[in-house]
Amino acid sequence: MNPESRAAKVRMLVLDVDGVLTDGGLYYDAEGRILKRFNVQDGLGIKVAQRADIQIAVISGLDSLAVATRVKELGITYYYPGHHHKIPVLKKISKKSGIDLSAMAYLGDDWVDVGPMENVGLPMAVANAQPEILNLAAWTSRARGGHGAVREAIRFLLESQGKLEKIWRTWAD
Repeated sequence: MNPESRAAKVRMLVLDVDGVLTDGGLYYDAEGRILKRFNVQDGLGIKVAQRADIQIAVISGLDSLAVATRVKELGITYYYPGHHHKIPVLKKISKKSGIDLSAMAYLGDDWVDVGPMENVGLPMAVANAQPEILNLAAWTSRARGGHGAVREAIRFLLESQGKLEKIWRTWAD
């Protein structure tokens, strides 16, 4: 099945954080707290996806206050920090949301993303993902992680579902 056909069935996009929602850098302030850089277009894309009835979930290997703040700000209810083994969490999200794994897309960049990518209906990767992840992906962004890759993935989902034109026009009203 081609990526567009798979995307047409997606009801939830699950995101990794470091290297996907962020550029993967760890920035430290003077007190040793970790800061993270997020892309504002990715954030708007998430809001657009939510308006188009595509739910968003986030599973991160690290537990970061910066990520928790951003996730809350974006209204993402399925947020699971501190999980390197993501399959049990993915199954928990599926059960809680009532969305089958086959109706999920997962956007990843590194080896911790192998399990989810092998179990969802649409495995996706950012342009600068590890080679093994790129090989698993049915769709790959042109943008690097943290530089609009999430927005690009959401555009692809919306376009494949025939929702892009209508949803972007709502911003004109």
